[in-house]
Amino acid sequence: MPLNQDTQSSLTLFELKAGTFTLPVLRLFGNDMDAVAEQLGAKVKLAPDFFHNAPVVVDLKDFRAGEGAVEFPLLVGLLRAYGMIPVGIRGGTAAQNQAAAAMELAILGESVVRRAPEAAEPQAAAAEAPAGKPSAPKPGAESFKLVTRPVRSGQRIYAPGADLTVVGAVSSGAEIMADGNIHIYGALRGRALAGMKGNTEARIFCQNLQAELVSVAGHYRISENIGPEIKGQPAQVYLNERTLHIDRL
Repeated sequence: MPLNQDTQSSLTLFELKAGTFTLPVLRLFGNDMDAVAEQLGAKVKLAPDFFHNAPVVVDLKDFRAGEGAVEFPLLVGLLRAYGMIPVGIRGGTAAQNQAAAAMELAILGESVVRRAPEAAEPQAAAAEAPAGKPSAPKPGAESFKLVTRPVRSGQRIYAPGADLTVVGAVSSGAEIMADGNIHIYGALRGRALAGMKGNTEARIFCQNLQAELVSVAGHYRISENIGPEIKGQPAQVYLNERTLHIDRL
């Protein structure tokens, strides 16, 4: 039975909320698109599933003076060719922002990129820490996030300014992230990224390592580069002198 006009007008068909997300960032230093294509291709080849359909923000803060204008049509086409989705830029000049807007790219601020992928929670409202330093929780806030159920494929969980503990398995296709350490009391089959804001002291601990990707402070290793002697074993992942190590527990 069709709804009448009055009933239809009273229904709420959508809701607009302030959401926050963690997006991959491509820091562009120069304008040699051939070199960018070569280096980006090598990165994507290592972890194609990690980059597939990933939204990407281009950071121009460290773009070298004297390189000329950023060739946004070439850059956008290059990112899309490798399966990524360029969504915006940050750190650009007025001219760069104008050129990016012409390509329908969003002009983003620092906090838009560095916040959590879930709806804002009280502890997520803390001021952002300076880049390269681990975020400290607000006084009185919890210093860890606890997930008491398995993390299913397609889910993304982030613990901003805190450690993350998962009591259960992390399925293939799932992604868990934390500014601090990650503890998994089950099998890790998806992706785990610790030290999201550059905390090189962060570690990943799991009962059964079968990960698609593990990362600490941006240093990552994919499944194919994890030795067979460590797969399926209790393990810890950590950095030592800027090299990612995976050891049995």
